[in-house]
Amino acid sequence: MFEFERPRGGERALLVHINFPHRPDQDDLAEFIELVRSADVTNVELIVGSRQQPSAKTFIGKGKLEEIAARVIAHEVDIVLFNHTLSPSQERNLEQALQCRVLDRTGLILDIFALRAQSFEGKLQVELAQLKHLSTRLVRGWTHLERQKGGIGLRGPGETQLETDRRLLGKRIKYLNGRLLKVARQREQGRQARNKAEVPTISLVGYTNAGKSTLFNALTDAEVYTADQLFATLDPTLRKLQLSEQQAVILVDTVGFIRHLPHDLVAAFRATLVETREADLILHVVDCSDDNRQEKIEAVNKVLHEVGAAEVPQLLVYNKIDVSGIEPRVDNDEQDKSWRIWVSAVSRSGFENLSEVLRNRFCEQTRAYRLILSAAEGQIRAFLFENGSIDSEIYQNNGDIHLKLRLTPALYRRLTSRFEISSDRLEIVTDALAGAA
Repeated sequence: MFEFERPRGGERALLVHINFPHRPDQDDLAEFIELVRSADVTNVELIVGSRQQPSAKTFIGKGKLEEIAARVIAHEVDIVLFNHTLSPSQERNLEQALQCRVLDRTGLILDIFALRAQSFEGKLQVELAQLKHLSTRLVRGWTHLERQKGGIGLRGPGETQLETDRRLLGKRIKYLNGRLLKVARQREQGRQARNKAEVPTISLVGYTNAGKSTLFNALTDAEVYTADQLFATLDPTLRKLQLSEQQAVILVDTVGFIRHLPHDLVAAFRATLVETREADLILHVVDCSDDNRQEKIEAVNKVLHEVGAAEVPQLLVYNKIDVSGIEPRVDNDEQDKSWRIWVSAVSRSGFENLSEVLRNRFCEQTRAYRLILSAAEGQIRAFLFENGSIDSEIYQNNGDIHLKLRLTPALYRRLTSRFEISSDRLEIVTDALAGAA
């Protein structure tokens, strides 16, 4: 669809990591190497340097640029990977100077996502993110695209090739957004059906390679692909988890997060991450053997905030205790409520504790409420009917509607936040009163 006047990519990669002393949020070098390994490219050499500030033209200094250029020739490198976010002009200038393809951290992550996506929805989401990223880089070394067609028999509508490609790319993005909107509607129908059946949803989230999919498989006997690499799985998977004879929940495995996850990816996967925002509980899986686990917890919480899931109740699951040599246990807060569980998804150690905590949270959790709506609050009534929450309704002479409801904690939270209903208006009904009403 689009033709690039640029060197073709390959598999022999030269890695570049620059330390900036005044930027404490810079990306981790070990994680960058893991990203490269996950992209299935050959790391021929790692070049590390230091600067006070990035160069506006080439990000790195003249001396470091000459050093990298010499290494590119010596190793016959196909691509140079930067563990940083580069501007379009910086990528263009670096490619011209090095005479090979240059890719920044964002482009590398997008490439890994394209490699891992298997489902139709996942491929649509990744392509959308790639095109949005590409739309900001159409100026990269494409000198022929800035010339308008001319001459006898070649005079066109006055549109440059660059403008043509921008227009075609915009049409493709619009098409992908439309297809993903249809997928989002289908997911919403599934969520409404689960809400009507009063089946709670638990969403597994965590930093990539924390063991989410391994835990998901161990809990549900699913066969989701797992590997010791970043972003091993992208496509969300839903399975039923039976907590007791009377109570089942839906467990959702989602894409792993990472620090500085590209915004285009977050936007493209928003429909998928709605499953997390609408969940009754988030199981936040943490690699307890990782020395940087607290930073990664904060990175995951930042993404959850971006997708509107910051208010969903969380339960920390410290995984890989078999690696750390820690005994399984449950940590409770001052109110004697469980907030952290130590388990091993590989050996299934600590699963009894996890099952008990989940049973305590979800068995018989639906509560009965009374709510009075005015005649002008039809949207609230429609929302409650869509989610199958209304047991009965009585119309009063003044137009008010007296409703008896049954709400899960997630539905209660969505109802009060979406329509700004104060908790005072929702009167809790005990089982005895509910039966007598």
